[in-house]
Amino acid sequence: MARLGKASRGRARLVSVLLAAALASFAVLGLASQALATKPTGDFVNFGNCPTKTAGVNYCVYGLTTGGEFKIKKTEVPITKTITIQGGIIDNEETGAETWVNAANGAETVSKTPENVPGGVLKLVAPSFFFEPLKKIWEEFIAKSPLGASATAELEGKITISRFNLITGAPDALSLPVRVHLENEFLGPKCYVGSASKPVTIELTTGETSPPPPNKSIKGSAGEAEIKDEGNLLILRKNELVNNTFSAPGAEGCGSQILFGLFTGLIDEAVNGEIGLPSTSGNNTAIFKGSLENASAAAVIASEK
Repeated sequence: MARLGKASRGRARLVSVLLAAALASFAVLGLASQALATKPTGDFVNFGNCPTKTAGVNYCVYGLTTGGEFKIKKTEVPITKTITIQGGIIDNEETGAETWVNAANGAETVSKTPENVPGGVLKLVAPSFFFEPLKKIWEEFIAKSPLGASATAELEGKITISRFNLITGAPDALSLPVRVHLENEFLGPKCYVGSASKPVTIELTTGETSPPPPNKSIKGSAGEAEIKDEGNLLILRKNELVNNTFSAPGAEGCGSQILFGLFTGLIDEAVNGEIGLPSTSGNNTAIFKGSLENASAAAVIASEK
């Protein structure tokens, strides 16, 4: 094997030195970025995705929906898996206007949490005479079979919020424009109720609703309030946000994976017939039970370590 000349060996040593220096620089940068990556602590630990770096954000919001139901006409979906909502608020002290800002760090503002549709696509619900444990086994069996179906609420637009209305029970405390993603092996990945142009807009309140018939008025609750950290953190536990006045459009995109979507329109019609879509105001209900936390953005930043 030929030996390298002095000039070649010199160049090789120089390249090695430069590579070592570059690697050392990257290592230092990595350590520095880790040192700069801080997270809220203590009572503010849930606000890690609050957009505190967005100009004007002075409040952080973190909520969990752990129970309730979402009903469209003939189909009722109980909420059994936790749905998270998180983000920030720009509160204009002069006008009182509150502007919602979505979650930071690439996090979901409203978590895409699939909830099982009882009985699946054919609504094969457990007989009423089944004991509760047996009903749960039945539902799990249907959910895991090809007949099982899930419904996922996905944010499709701008959230609006009024913290004052949340506490007092006034209307329009929290408005969620969503589309509902219906999924199973037959419906495919593109079956939705609602879209960017036609979202299902749910105007939630902790007070009473005034729906048209056949729905009747229902009442929410602000829950049990706790103020912590010298007034910088408000926690509402056992709160209940409700609405039964919203409408829902027909389903679209169902079965789009079958034969290049040749039968999508027919399958959309079948889904609409089964669920009862489109569904006008007075036929639908949303009840979200859980907790809601509201913190000062300055206090969240001060807790970071």
